[in-house]
Amino acid sequence: MTAILKRELKSYFLTPLGYIYMGFFLLLTGVFFTFMNLLSQSPQYTGFLGNVLFIYLFAIPILTMRLFSEERRQKTDQLLLTSPVSISGIVLGKFFAALALYLLTLVITVFYALVIAAFGELAVWETVGSYIGFIFLGASYIAVGIFVSAGTENQFTAALISFFSLLLIWIIDPIINIVPSDMMSGLIFAALIALLAGLFLYLNMRNLYLGIGVALAGGLLIVLLYFFKRDVFSGLIRNTLSWFSLNRRYTNFSLGMLKLEALFYYTSFSGLFLFLTVRLIEKRRWN
Repeated sequence: MTAILKRELKSYFLTPLGYIYMGFFLLLTGVFFTFMNLLSQSPQYTGFLGNVLFIYLFAIPILTMRLFSEERRQKTDQLLLTSPVSISGIVLGKFFAALALYLLTLVITVFYALVIAAFGELAVWETVGSYIGFIFLGASYIAVGIFVSAGTENQFTAALISFFSLLLIWIIDPIINIVPSDMMSGLIFAALIALLAGLFLYLNMRNLYLGIGVALAGGLLIVLLYFFKRDVFSGLIRNTLSWFSLNRRYTNFSLGMLKLEALFYYTSFSGLFLFLTVRLIEKRRWN
């Protein structure tokens, strides 16, 4: 994994991509900071940090778009997959390389906070909490971008899909507020999840009986829940979608509150998408 990490970090600075990411991010954050804090003479630094979340919608796809898609395009992924490094080591190496560049660029923005502290009154704990939240939130965004990059051969396609995936995560809170929460809607949603789970296993395992078995097991579980604990279906859609709400959990950090459940959530979210990336590459390797 260490060899992959060093290789990817080096490639970021041997190609224009690393400089494009850093320049794009620092340019936009500099513009936001200038207009929101310097020109308006406002010490509200957390308001500036809130706008950084929006910048990541565009910046993270730039950071992750070439990690796997460029390997596939140049056919160098075959050499990588036959190397002594495990697939999980390859994925983690690329993930930590992107995360390192992300953190390096984020650290530079601490200079803005020092300016506020020198000439105004900085909300220290809110600022510290926001930066801690950025670390884990950024890791989750990067994990999504790596998963998308592993499934495409064109880095620009990977960037577009990553952008729209992160945008969907960004607007998921307004979506939660408009989806139905009645029991029947939850029941239909649960049945759909069971069918999709069976279809997913069939497409990945190429085992028809396993796919049907999982779908039927899901259907049986739905029937049992309907007769013995049917209230679980009320609000099921909202509860499921809320699991993907990354920005809502960041709010606690921006208020200076460090919650272990939020840290565990971000770690689990990143781990899930990194695991899916490993499975996706393993499937392509054996095919």
